[in-house]
Amino acid sequence: MIPEIKISDFDYDLPDERIAKYPLEQRDMSKLLEYCDGEVSEHVFRDIPDFIPSDSIMVFNDTKVVPARLHFQRETGAHIEVFCLEPVLPSEYNLIFSETATCRWRCIVGNVKRWKSDILTLYNPDSDPDVSALGLKASLVERDNETSVVEFRWNGGLPFSRVLEICGTIPIPPYLNRDSEAIDSERYQTLYARYRGSVAAPTAGLHFTENELEKIKAKGVDMETVCLHVGAGTFLPVKSDTISGHRMHREPFAVRKSLIRSLISSGKTVVAVGTTSVRTLESLYYIGVSCIENGEPADVSQWAPYEREYGYTTEEALEAIVSYMDSAGLEELKVGTRIIIVPGFRFRITDVLVTNFHQPQSTLLLLISAFVQGDWRKIYDFALSHGFRFLSYGDSSILFRKRCR
Repeated sequence: MIPEIKISDFDYDLPDERIAKYPLEQRDMSKLLEYCDGEVSEHVFRDIPDFIPSDSIMVFNDTKVVPARLHFQRETGAHIEVFCLEPVLPSEYNLIFSETATCRWRCIVGNVKRWKSDILTLYNPDSDPDVSALGLKASLVERDNETSVVEFRWNGGLPFSRVLEICGTIPIPPYLNRDSEAIDSERYQTLYARYRGSVAAPTAGLHFTENELEKIKAKGVDMETVCLHVGAGTFLPVKSDTISGHRMHREPFAVRKSLIRSLISSGKTVVAVGTTSVRTLESLYYIGVSCIENGEPADVSQWAPYEREYGYTTEEALEAIVSYMDSAGLEELKVGTRIIIVPGFRFRITDVLVTNFHQPQSTLLLLISAFVQGDWRKIYDFALSHGFRFLSYGDSSILFRKRCR
């Protein structure tokens, strides 16, 4: 049954001055809140290796943020902002980033009503010669209520990934209330980011330096990666009175078969770095159910966890995925998810969560509430009263769903 949860029950007062507008000078000098056996305490992030059980599998999201925000200009002088969301033609990220002349993206377009049928030219106020040489232009292919399909064309034979690097800017979150700056190109990206495709960073990973990663590895922790490309839907507020009226956007992800095998056989504590890693890991169960019942994986729908009771064990679901991958000769599973995690959700894989502090009345705050069994106010009250910085560039927390001592 779809949960009828009032979003107003997940509100709290977040003063603007508590929103971190810029990152700290050192990534790992942020505060770290620990939630353990119902108790809350304050630490420093550089000490996080001490909090990770040695018999753990720690899962990071290695997606890479692309400079997906482009500014164009009409002949009338009007400015049009185009925010690339997901590839349309070609439909695969690796293919579209390799295109050398034209491609199509689904985009959010600012001032779209002012864009008729004309072809837009990239805004180049400084007459940058590299930008001028590309001659990047945009045409509106189709438009709906929220997004538009835009076709891009350019000169010079450069891959579109390079075109974005030259012409685009990093799409920092709108709640920072500022334009992207040079520092964002480096700091709104995790050190282990590898695969291009996200328009928002998996911000829990922004705190890690090589020092922490090496110390965690030295403890014998299995360090694994998944890749979920974070869409702009992560910024969308919940506008409905109840969560049942909110629509989650599809996000593609990839998981290696070796990780799924480890989740089946190891019996280790699973530590997810970030809510995107949680959503990826917890989606695996429902993909496994699809493999059992339909013989193949399918995208996870938003309300799949709540629509019925499932009689399969987690091990059975994961084994079904591995069996399918073996028969198909696949080492990596690529699929999508719209899963929403709200109070009442049954966690089947994730035991520990490393995450930042999230906006009031957001789907991510509901995920946190589900993970700590409704104890989110104790955590957030502590953070607010102890000077923690909030949101993407803010401080961090480590939350234990089961006993941690």
